[in-house]
Amino acid sequence: MASWEHFGEVANVAQLAGFDGVKLIAMIVKAANTARMHKKNCMQFAMHLKLIGNLLESLKISELKKYPETREPLEQLEDALRRSYILVNSCQDRSYFYLLAMGWNIVYQFRKAQVEIDRYLRIIPLITLVDNARVRERLEMIERDQHEYTLDEEDRKVQDVILKREPSQHDAIVLKKTLSCSYYPNMPFKEALRKENEKLQLELQHSQSNLDVSQCEVIQHLLEVTEAVANATSTVEKLYIDTNIEKKQYDSKSEKNAAASRNTSASVSSTYEWHTDLLGCCSEPLMCMHAMPP
Repeated sequence: MASWEHFGEVANVAQLAGFDGVKLIAMIVKAANTARMHKKNCMQFAMHLKLIGNLLESLKISELKKYPETREPLEQLEDALRRSYILVNSCQDRSYFYLLAMGWNIVYQFRKAQVEIDRYLRIIPLITLVDNARVRERLEMIERDQHEYTLDEEDRKVQDVILKREPSQHDAIVLKKTLSCSYYPNMPFKEALRKENEKLQLELQHSQSNLDVSQCEVIQHLLEVTEAVANATSTVEKLYIDTNIEKKQYDSKSEKNAAASRNTSASVSSTYEWHTDLLGCCSEPLMCMHAMPP
C-alpha cells in the first residue's frame, strides 16, 4: 500500500540522504539484528544485501559515479536501500498491533524491495567497466540468492485475532499475552499498552495527514482493540482480587475450624494418654467413656 511507503519517506528518507550504498547496507544489517517483528524476513533480506555490500566494497563506487551510464542506476540503488532501511527499522519501532495488522503488506514490501534492488544492480554495466572474474562470480551469487518472504504461522494467528470486528475477552487476553511476551518483554503491561496507544495515535495522525481513509479505519479499529485489551485485563484483575478476598475469607474460616478441631483433639488426646497410663498393661488401649472426666 502506498501509505506505508509514504509514511516512511516523510519520516526518514531525508535523514538518510548522506549515506552511500555500503553504509546503508551496514545500517540495514544492524537494524535487522534488533527487529522485533518479521525477524526471519529481516534477516533473510539483510543476508542478501550483505552479498551486494561485499560486491560494492570491491568496486570503486566514486569512480563508477563519474560515468553517466552507472551514476543514475547507483543513485536509484541507494534510494531503494534508503527505503529498505526504513522498512527494516520499522519492524522494531512501529506499533506492534499495526505491524500485525499490516503483516502481508510488509511481506509484499520485502519482496518488492529485493526485486527492485536486484534490478538496479543488474542494469549497472559493471562488467564492461570492471572486467573481473570475481565480480562476475559475485553477481551470479546475488542472482541465485532468492528468498521467500512470508508471515510466520504464529503471527498469522494473532493477526486473525486482532482483525476481528469484535474481539472476545479471550481474544483480548491472548493479545495481552503476545504484547507482553513478544514486543515489550521487559515492561509492565500497563506501560506497554500506553506506549502502544501512543504509537497508534502517531500512525493515525500520519494517515489523516495523507488523507488515507482506509488506513485511518484500520488504525481506529486497532485503538478500539487496545481499549478492549485494557478492559479485559481490568475485568480479569478485578475477578482475581474478588477471588483472592473470597479465598482469604474461606482460609480464615477454615483456620478457625481447624483450630477448634485441634483444641478438641488435644482434649481427647490428653484423656487418651491419661487412660493409657492407668491401664499400662494394654498393648492397644481403648478409651472408655466412663473414664473421661465430667
